[in-house]
Amino acid sequence: MRVVGIDLGTRRIGVAVSDRSGTLASPCRTIERSGDAQRDRSALVALVEEEGAGRVVVGLPLSLDGRHGPAARAAQAEADALADLLAPMGVGVETFDERFTTVTAQQALNAGGRRRQRQRAVIDQVAASVMLQAWLEGHPEARRG
Repeated sequence: MRVVGIDLGTRRIGVAVSDRSGTLASPCRTIERSGDAQRDRSALVALVEEEGAGRVVVGLPLSLDGRHGPAARAAQAEADALADLLAPMGVGVETFDERFTTVTAQQALNAGGRRRQRQRAVIDQVAASVMLQAWLEGHPEARRG
């Protein structure tokens, strides 16, 4: 089963996609926020359909102590709205702890020699990929299908 991972930012939305076996997550693309939440959700629905995904995992930015702060509540509301749009397609949506994914993505890009200016274009999708890979490793049942 193919899975789409989403890292919701205030300016950009990072997207990652698993391979068909549900084993490996890869950066996919970055969607610039339009200022219209419905338009952004429609773009995500179209992407999920295009990728043939059976599940969407939305990063949940919990605080360091694991609490749901304002950012986590906003991400949960976005995930719920996306779930309503994807339910008729039979695509499930869930959230997953994304703490430290941007830091991990930044470290990976630095280690790869990518300059900071060029990192901005891909950091969100790499963060989505880090989050999705962690989800895949914790959900071996995603490898079926």
